[in-house]
Amino acid sequence: MKENYIKRINNILLYIDENLDQELNLEIIAKIGYYSPFHLHRIFKAITNETLNEYITRKRIEKTALILLHKREITISELSLQYGFNSNSSFTPTFNKFYGISPTEFRKNNPNKFSKIRKTDSKNGQGSASFDEYICNINNHKNWIKMKAKIEIKEMPKLDLAYITQIGHKGMQNAYEKLIKWAGTKRLLENKDLKVVTIYHDSFKVTEPDKVRMSACISLKEKVDINGEIGLTTIEKGKCIVGHFEIGIHEFEKLWSGLFIWMNENGYTKADRNPYEIYYNNFNEHPEKICIVDLCIPIE
Repeated sequence: MKENYIKRINNILLYIDENLDQELNLEIIAKIGYYSPFHLHRIFKAITNETLNEYITRKRIEKTALILLHKREITISELSLQYGFNSNSSFTPTFNKFYGISPTEFRKNNPNKFSKIRKTDSKNGQGSASFDEYICNINNHKNWIKMKAKIEIKEMPKLDLAYITQIGHKGMQNAYEKLIKWAGTKRLLENKDLKVVTIYHDSFKVTEPDKVRMSACISLKEKVDINGEIGLTTIEKGKCIVGHFEIGIHEFEKLWSGLFIWMNENGYTKADRNPYEIYYNNFNEHPEKICIVDLCIPIE
């Protein structure tokens, strides 16, 4: 797939993210990517493994699921109209198709029960425990976080980033290898303040692991020319829950779930911005394969 195609699809994905509550028809999206409607259908599916309509519908349903979990004051009728459904009668069957229950049941029941995370293959060939197994005992989570994490509420600085898009939980290592190779040609790795960052555009609570979109990023000290599949993005300055961890690479699922539990237990509300990770070492170079990382949840 030509790199220019990926760059234009990245622009479309960002536009969709920012306009889920607006009209998103084929003609509008095609103009954003400078495609004809015919070519957009073919190229979009080749890159994302979903048709444009499937992708938009899924993103809208996942957005409503997160709102159902975290903002109980918003009614289901309001949600269905805000995110492009004509009525509850069209919204409810579509929601049920994704999660196997109605929006009302989803909101009533323990949301963790419906996590999309399932058992996945780890790098050493062993299976990593599923999210459902991790959250079955909330008290264990809270105790684990207390033992493992230094948690602060911090005003995080603005970060200008170069990135490569990765769709699906597998393949991030390859994305970073391509990004670092490109950065080397630009002499960006000489920046002593360089940060390596992963941005999560989707939540594993509501999105299937093979559809989660992430950005593999490195920080930029100054403007840089980009090409091909390399994009530019910014994490804006803002207040975050920041958990500092020194952990094994297979503890990340447990880490994120525990930090979100800590957020809820302490009365904080997630802001409508994407969570991200900042890495401080290469775990492969650590004698015990330990990753030193900050997990950042933007909050209101």
